[in-house]
Amino acid sequence: MTPSKPTAIGLESCEYHKRTPKGKLEIVPTKPCQNQHDLSLAYTPGVAEPCLRIHANPDDVYEYTMKGNLIAVISNGTAVLGLGNIGAAAGKPVMEGKALLFKRFADLDCIDVELATEDADKLIEAVKMMEPSFGGINLEDIKAPECFYIEERLRKEMNIPVMHDDQHGTAIISGAALVNALEILGKKISEVKIVVNGAGASAIACAKFYVELGAKRDNIIMCDTKGVIYKGRTEGMNAYKEEFAAETSARTLLEAMRGADVVLGLSVAGSITQEMVKGMAADPIIFAMANPNPEITYEDAKAARPDCIMATGRSDYPNQINNVLGFPFIFRGALDVRATQINEAMKVAAAHALADLAKTEVPDEVLKAYGLTHLAFGRDYLVPKPLDPRVLLVEAPAVAKAAMDTGVARVTVDIDTYREQLEARLGKQREMMRIVFNKARLSPRRIVMAEGENEKVVRAAHTLVEEGVAKPILLGNPEAINQMAEALNFTLDGVEIVEPGKSDKLEDYAARIFALRQRKGINRTEARALAQKPDYFAALMVETGEADGMISSLRFHYPDALRPLLQVIKTSSDTNIAAGVYMVTLKDRALFFADTTVNTQMTAEKMAQVAILTSKLAREFDMEPRVAMLSYSNFGSVHNGQTAMIQEAVKIVKQREPGLAVDGEMQADVALSQALLDEFPFNTLKKPANILIFPSLEAGTIAARLIKTLANAETVGPILVGMNKPVHIANHAETARDLVNLAALAVVEAQRKG
Repeated sequence: MTPSKPTAIGLESCEYHKRTPKGKLEIVPTKPCQNQHDLSLAYTPGVAEPCLRIHANPDDVYEYTMKGNLIAVISNGTAVLGLGNIGAAAGKPVMEGKALLFKRFADLDCIDVELATEDADKLIEAVKMMEPSFGGINLEDIKAPECFYIEERLRKEMNIPVMHDDQHGTAIISGAALVNALEILGKKISEVKIVVNGAGASAIACAKFYVELGAKRDNIIMCDTKGVIYKGRTEGMNAYKEEFAAETSARTLLEAMRGADVVLGLSVAGSITQEMVKGMAADPIIFAMANPNPEITYEDAKAARPDCIMATGRSDYPNQINNVLGFPFIFRGALDVRATQINEAMKVAAAHALADLAKTEVPDEVLKAYGLTHLAFGRDYLVPKPLDPRVLLVEAPAVAKAAMDTGVARVTVDIDTYREQLEARLGKQREMMRIVFNKARLSPRRIVMAEGENEKVVRAAHTLVEEGVAKPILLGNPEAINQMAEALNFTLDGVEIVEPGKSDKLEDYAARIFALRQRKGINRTEARALAQKPDYFAALMVETGEADGMISSLRFHYPDALRPLLQVIKTSSDTNIAAGVYMVTLKDRALFFADTTVNTQMTAEKMAQVAILTSKLAREFDMEPRVAMLSYSNFGSVHNGQTAMIQEAVKIVKQREPGLAVDGEMQADVALSQALLDEFPFNTLKKPANILIFPSLEAGTIAARLIKTLANAETVGPILVGMNKPVHIANHAETARDLVNLAALAVVEAQRKG
């Protein structure tokens, strides 16, 4: 199944998936295997002993293997997202994505297994044979009604947790939202009339779950493509629909929704109309869950019924019902007590944990992650945000406790101690760029991109508009740029295109260049020629206020790209240097490396200024800077001109920024290791550094490249600091996303400077 016209995000996703290494997962060893002794422990002969112990006591498999932290995502590809029956192989990218989410949100290892069969019994037998390998089974994208039969059999016949997320994920998260919506409205779940539009796996699971939460089955009316599912109907029925056949005279969705308190849509876009919504009871609850486009748009629902509480599956509207709030944390809690199943009590506990969390004060880190200044329990905030780290700390313990209370847990844990263990799993890694993007979205600014005819730039401009991050301006030939956009299957609505050679600003810009450079060997003719060059033209747009920030050349070496910026925009008034900073994100920390691009020869003054500039950048990411001045010496262990320079740089920084944590000179391992830092108790950092200032450009550049390659670290940059206006040079950009990241940074800097 190939989309007739791939979307821009679809094309970018293809590029993302095929980037080496292919796909989204890899296997990483957790034990050393560097020498013969390591090998003898990992494999023969040493491995025989844990094998014998597991043979003697099967539960020891949880002690000596990864089973207790390992999930299998199982699918046959018969109901993939909104794509339908596309087969096992075509569904693999989705299953890999599911595995990625397990790791990202709950630190659960996960392997996707796609089975090439539509025979339910064969699939059941295949999954049952995997029980020795996995701690839990997440069934995914299996069509109804087979999915009901498959899950029922596996839950009965396997001794590990099994859950079909398509059924129960939406049920649990929407159930939490329903509990809170009813509380806000002062309605009782046992009294409300509920209409379910859809009769697939999710719809039936939601209806069943609402009954578990206290809804009356007689108060639920379910509809499918043929209308109301009523007692005596024979067309299009099966045993699972029959369970919700209602005693009603209503035959259409419109009739069913008259006087309804709640409508849950799990069908197709546009299936709920404003007329249907207008006929609902006072303060209606509308959960329109079809993706990517809901049964009725947020705008249409609010226009028809301003008193409604609305939720969708989308992230760009309030109250997103997102399954990622459920499955990672439910399996985390289930596996940590070695539950034999995920029962209804565990699902209800998960829903109530989410509902309760939404009523608590939202911490600043969550607000910052979403670019918000306020978020509080109410009509537009029914369930927590997926990036709220507290979800792991409340939902997994609730599930674990329910498993212990209902007797399906094989080990007992102290909940308070368990919560502390979960907190340790969160680590220190932060969604760094998400913070910047959400700040940028609060007030997008005009960012001019010099190489407008470059495909990566065109892609980036489209993304910036789609994500609401910036107002891009592309320099180049409009016809060429639009042709490229057309070839990429998207329009450039919201993107301004300027051709420097035909701009009505050209003569003014040429005069500006001449005024700046007339005593630097430039005549008027040369000034006009320079003004037409994209980098100079873009810099002049920023300098004269026609743009708020700039992304410079992809074509030139860094010094050549930097020259127009220094000549036109210059450094800021409080410094006389610029510097290039890489933000490096590892699994457990984020670091800033400087200088990596600009200053070939360091002095104490330059190192001090670079440290102060980089500290300001770190604060843009809501980090409290701790600066290490790096060397091959530790706190005076070597005495020479270079170490003296670094010691003087530390003194300068402390004089100018007394509150800034800075120390040196020190070696890199000391700067990054708590244990090694503790060997120097007089150090003023106290905790490992998050900013590394290098004594030379060579050292900074080499370190940044090494860590990116050897540690598979993610990097953003180089980020240019110290300039009078927000400008960045993108000559190391590998993807359009790199350009988008730099543009978002420019927007945030423009907001601050503005």
